[in-house]
Amino acid sequence: MKLTAYSNYALRSLQLAALKAPDRIKVDDVVRVHGLARPHIVKIVHELGRAGYLETLRGRSGGFRLARPAEEIVVGDVIRITEGPLELVECFNPERNTCPLIGICKLSRALQTATKAFMAVLDDLTLADISSNKGELLARIAPIEEGIVAPMRRAQ
Repeated sequence: MKLTAYSNYALRSLQLAALKAPDRIKVDDVVRVHGLARPHIVKIVHELGRAGYLETLRGRSGGFRLARPAEEIVVGDVIRITEGPLELVECFNPERNTCPLIGICKLSRALQTATKAFMAVLDDLTLADISSNKGELLARIAPIEEGIVAPMRRAQ
């Protein structure tokens, strides 16, 4: 299973907001730390704001911060928003399925079980969990924030 870069960036944006909480951070902070393209982060922050995960403020002194405690933000829920339905194979979607084996295929059942197990792990993980090593994470990004080193990925 592979999640999209969009989901990864959404989780990275939330994680940085959790690390800096209760302070507000800017889209450019995420762009600088992770070397991501600004338009992607703008879109992600907007979507996470609409979903109630981020509180956003537009304008010169704007930015974003968590709209609720990190302990209440479940990674699995974020993935469902950013990925939509996890349809590993066409037969996961009965409206588009063209496979004649639907209903009797053991592969399809195994993939559905695997997807449920994958999501169960993510449903047991919160933003607080992925930000719990705050000191280490902040120490790793400090040189990037200070402009001493460049992020591994270059912003586009």
